[in-house]
Amino acid sequence: MAIIFIASATPGSDIPGFGHWDEFFKKGGHMLGYALLACAVYHALSNTKSGIKLQFILVLCIIALYAASDEFHQRFTPGRSPSFRDVGIDVTGGLIGIAVMRFLQRHISKTQA
Repeated sequence: MAIIFIASATPGSDIPGFGHWDEFFKKGGHMLGYALLACAVYHALSNTKSGIKLQFILVLCIIALYAASDEFHQRFTPGRSPSFRDVGIDVTGGLIGIAVMRFLQRHISKTQA
């Protein structure tokens, strides 16, 4: 979360451009950051007594709330602006992270059995 916060505090003028690939790298960075965050949150909640559905909902809510707060934070950063689209991209990244964790969880439990 700290890395995401620091990245969103970077003024727009300090963010490098990637030419034709600019959108791909920047939005891909959003997805990757939030996928990793979702993996961490999912892992942190994996030892709770809650069921898989509740764990999924909790992780998704945490990701969505943090994404929304991150976009709000960007409102106060020079050269940056909040975007509902970015929140959607962040949540999509979070869903990918949850899917990866569920896949690994199933795969590891099958190999240990």
